[in-house]
Amino acid sequence: MGFPDRIERTVEVTAPPSKVWAALTTAEGLASWFGDGATIDLRPGGAARMTWAGGQSVDMRVERVEEPTVFGFTWQIQELPKDDPRRTYVEFTLEPLGAGTRLTVVETGFAQLPEDVHRKEYDAHTQGWASELGELVAHLDAA
Repeated sequence: MGFPDRIERTVEVTAPPSKVWAALTTAEGLASWFGDGATIDLRPGGAARMTWAGGQSVDMRVERVEEPTVFGFTWQIQELPKDDPRRTYVEFTLEPLGAGTRLTVVETGFAQLPEDVHRKEYDAHTQGWASELGELVAHLDAA
């Protein structure tokens, strides 16, 4: 049996798609729930970077921008060397849901990882998305 390759989570938020889109695709939006700081060039091929207190950071590459419904990026795998070309792909899909939004995040690419890295990264990202999406919902509900 192969390694799991896909993490998928769906949340429903009371905010309209335009507010969810801004939280996902702007530096200010990302820094309000996902990290402590962010930069983003919102176009396919554009660079993005998330930073956290304590000095942790991750470089990202914008892959897909279909406002206001689909946003995707690739990012580094923390357990691999910075110059390793392997990345996972994260895609957010926004669907209007009454006055709110159904948001689905799918992250793929874990099956390409070496066995010693796979389980640690897959488990960390599974827990991470549960936590981060909770923070996104709380941020949007407070806005």
